[in-house]
Amino acid sequence: MDTVAPTWLVAGLGNPGARYARTRHNIGWLALDALATEPFREEKRFDGEVSRIDGAWLIKPTTFMNLSGVSVRAMADFYKIPHQNVLVVLDDAALPFGRLRIRPSGSAGSHNGLESILVHFATEEVPRLRIGIGAPLPPMALHDYVLAPFAPEEEGALATTLDRSAEAIRVILKNGLAAAMNEFNKEGL
Repeated sequence: MDTVAPTWLVAGLGNPGARYARTRHNIGWLALDALATEPFREEKRFDGEVSRIDGAWLIKPTTFMNLSGVSVRAMADFYKIPHQNVLVVLDDAALPFGRLRIRPSGSAGSHNGLESILVHFATEEVPRLRIGIGAPLPPMALHDYVLAPFAPEEEGALATTLDRSAEAIRVILKNGLAAAMNEFNKEGL
């Protein structure tokens, strides 16, 4: 592997294994798949699958969601990428399906994967791209909802959501967070 530090590390959150592949909680992985121009390969020293695009590293942690920080911090440390240049791509049940929200910092809310990353970097100053997955209807619990497959109507709109997410990441990598926030935070579906 090349040891020249790229500008960004983009971490798509999800869970490994076929059981989770097309679930709402794995939308971060799916967004990186839509973005990547090279195949992902397993990198054991980072507990993840890695690829590159336009000078940025991409990682899909394989530690399971709640331990994502272990993987992301290991790769950031190895390549000396500061936490301000680690973009976390994750699902957000507080946003309507397909809505994007880019932020330079903030709390993890109820997202355990993001919480793990913030704890491992010991700061909330970690940029993130939240991808809306919508909220569960009662009586379904949030935990069950995020680990469930996409509904048929969501599957129909998923390709557009993933393409928009990949484009938002490209704008961040090329023009910075502020430009991407101006373009994508105001968009609806």
